[in-house]
Amino acid sequence: MKFQFGLLPRIVLAIVLGVLIGSVAPEELVRVFATFTGIFGGFLNFIVPLIILGFIAPGIAKLGKGSGKLLGLATAVAYLSTIVAGVLAFIVASSLLPNLMEGGSLSNLDDPENALASSFIALEIPQLFGVMSALILAFLLGIGMASTGSKTMASFFEEFQEIIEKVISYIIIPLLPFHIFGIFANMAYGGAVFEILSLFAVVFILIIVLHWVMLTGQYTTAGILRKSNPFALIRTMLPAYFTALGTQSSAATIPVTLRQARKTGVKERVADFTVPLFATIHLSGSTITLVTCAIGVILLTGDAPSFGNFFPFILMLGVTMIAAPGVPGGAVMAAIGLLEVMLGFDETMVALMIALYMAQDSFGTAANVTGDGALANIVDRFTPSQKV
Repeated sequence: MKFQFGLLPRIVLAIVLGVLIGSVAPEELVRVFATFTGIFGGFLNFIVPLIILGFIAPGIAKLGKGSGKLLGLATAVAYLSTIVAGVLAFIVASSLLPNLMEGGSLSNLDDPENALASSFIALEIPQLFGVMSALILAFLLGIGMASTGSKTMASFFEEFQEIIEKVISYIIIPLLPFHIFGIFANMAYGGAVFEILSLFAVVFILIIVLHWVMLTGQYTTAGILRKSNPFALIRTMLPAYFTALGTQSSAATIPVTLRQARKTGVKERVADFTVPLFATIHLSGSTITLVTCAIGVILLTGDAPSFGNFFPFILMLGVTMIAAPGVPGGAVMAAIGLLEVMLGFDETMVALMIALYMAQDSFGTAANVTGDGALANIVDRFTPSQKV
């Protein structure tokens, strides 16, 4: 079997090399790294509205087709689960992280850019249109295509989605480790990297715990509705969890998730419909990760997260996750625009978000697909026996 050096090992290697090289490199070399990260960050900023438009518009259009009431029920359950996951993550992370970070705060980096080496050139790549414009346009076009059944527009956006997905797969994802390497080399040069890495460890552990708290809640709800033992249901779905850890892909895990969901007692026709749908629209694990990481990064800069800012972000994140690209790191790529517009993240904060998210992407995917089994049981409970 051909050995593949996956994205997660490359991200880890980029962080390690960035810390080591940035700690000893002269300023001129660090400025070379900063130049690349500046240009790549500008391109990333340019592509974000196109990612939103290219995935959300056709995603909404596709949700307009299918099995009527069952589609509506499944979508509502998935969206509610995602929102609950985001609120849970906010409550726990905003309560615990400030205390867990005591002694490791970066008060000397209230403005992180003051400690970083500057780029040799400042190349501006303006967006074609803003992120909020992209969101509104995506909603309008997606709903319009769903209601009119437009085949021409749907075909155009499906091809546009393929183009954007190739940009993500063949440009952004391959270059992402170099971008993160440059960011960490610059932070190591500025002297703040060890405090940041200590924060990463705390946030990472908290995310894994929250994943399992959410899964326990999902399966407890399913168990009560189905009058089944929730822990027996979780045990049945564990093969899907560990498969997702290895594949890092909800789509690639669908066959295993489908098989295990049937074993939990979900009617075959319900499982066949809901499992592939939930693999696309239900990302409670990824939402927990994004919200927790965002709170960690905000605390890193010395600010305090507020529920008033985060709840609208969580509501929009639930919609954005429906159309997140099906590639490693796709959820954080789709969320970049919301982070920038709704939470005020700058380029450095976005880079920290990407690094922290990618470090546990497989665990978020595993939580997503395992939760799909619980949601399939919930939908099955409210689905008539005679017809779907």
